[in-house]
Amino acid sequence: MSTPHYPALFQVNTRVRLSELSAGLGRRATLDDLPDAELDRLAGMGFDWVWLLSVWQTGPAAQAISRANPHWRREFEETLPDLKDDDIAGSGFAIQSYTVHRDLGGDAALARLRQRMQRRGLNLMLDFVPNHMAPDHPWVDEHPEFFVHGDETDAARSPQNYCRLQTKNGPLVLAYGRDPYFDGWPDTLQLDYGNPGLQRAMIGELERIAGQCDGVRCDMAMLVLPDVFERTWGIRAKPFWPKAIESVRQKHPKFQFMAVVYWDLEWTLQQQGFDYTYDKRLYDRLVAGHARPVREHLLAGLDFQNRLARFLENHDEPRAAATFAPEVQRAAAVITYFTPGLRFFHQGQLEGRKKRISPHLVRAPEEAPDRETQEFYARLLAVLRKPIVRSGEWKWLGCQPAWEDNGSWDAFVAHAWRGSGGERMLIAVNYAPHPSQCYLNLPFPEIKGASVQLEDSLSSACYVREGNELLERGLYLDLQPWSYHVFDVKVSR
Repeated sequence: MSTPHYPALFQVNTRVRLSELSAGLGRRATLDDLPDAELDRLAGMGFDWVWLLSVWQTGPAAQAISRANPHWRREFEETLPDLKDDDIAGSGFAIQSYTVHRDLGGDAALARLRQRMQRRGLNLMLDFVPNHMAPDHPWVDEHPEFFVHGDETDAARSPQNYCRLQTKNGPLVLAYGRDPYFDGWPDTLQLDYGNPGLQRAMIGELERIAGQCDGVRCDMAMLVLPDVFERTWGIRAKPFWPKAIESVRQKHPKFQFMAVVYWDLEWTLQQQGFDYTYDKRLYDRLVAGHARPVREHLLAGLDFQNRLARFLENHDEPRAAATFAPEVQRAAAVITYFTPGLRFFHQGQLEGRKKRISPHLVRAPEEAPDRETQEFYARLLAVLRKPIVRSGEWKWLGCQPAWEDNGSWDAFVAHAWRGSGGERMLIAVNYAPHPSQCYLNLPFPEIKGASVQLEDSLSSACYVREGNELLERGLYLDLQPWSYHVFDVKVSR
């Protein structure tokens, strides 16, 4: 299935969405109950990908741990003051089997949903969790060598990272899944990437998943890189991702891989075959609220930027509406979604929801949508559907001081797009809590001797300027705090 050069993805919290549908149906909803109208709406909004979070089978072992963990339970109660045990299904990342959860309708229901999506031009993305499995995964009994083992000393010294488990092969001490900077996740067991048999088995899982969808979002993909894995566990491992991606693409040439990755390892994973890597660095710089680090981030080469997944929220991060003031969120969104790469939106973001939903939960609190946020994102998505920003050419723009000793130019983040049919778009954001002025250098030499109309796609603003003046001095901008322009640039002679 073809997608534009810069596609858009919508993340659905599958279990939460089906719980909402169940309340209306008076019975447990499955993937078959996701309405065609909902798929039509997502396609009509310009989305190319739908990522269904947490569709795989989870088991009673991880669920019991989720319900009993006092720290997690306090978090769940902050989200749902009327929390019930039935709301806690266990983490969707503590996977017992890479088969679609029986409560969601199983593999057959997913196949039917995928067919409905394909008819609407929507690609399906699912989860792949390379680092760990649930404590009751069949491999614990069938292939205990697939897991990282410890001994009684480890269990006594680091109970936050190791557990004692009774298996068909007798009692074992196994490591919890973790990254090197935090305690283990107690509802998971760590896979041993130093074992070639484990790597072959995980490639087999990936190949089977690739027959059910169009792409995978790979959770914490950097944890199985050989140097990271050895630093965490003291175990040498051969590279996994290049051979896994190659093996999948031999059978499914167009299959896509997106990596969750931190620690400046994005380029490393792109070089190992990933189509997209999370751009957490841009997100963090936008949260910090300073324009210059954001602008510097966007100076990277397009061979890197084109393969970044740009977002303002996802299930791991706090809600955008809870992180940014409304006017800051809008400015951050204009920067985020008009840069190259994959445009990543999260269920609830478009309505301004503020409560983050843990992946352990299957119910969300009721929240009234914020009308201003809804209207903003409706306008934004309408512009993002234009071919110029889906498949055009992007260029970073420099700014100059508006007058001597006016340093406010440093608050601007600006760039331009050019379409294959000659269309032009200009984006400028004052990413600061104060008014700012600058002259913006334009990359459109063809405006020489012409009259230039600047029509803002996100407001009613419209200006006419002389092309010669714009080329000689630049476009003068005077923007209020956190304000922006998204100009269609039209030329007449």
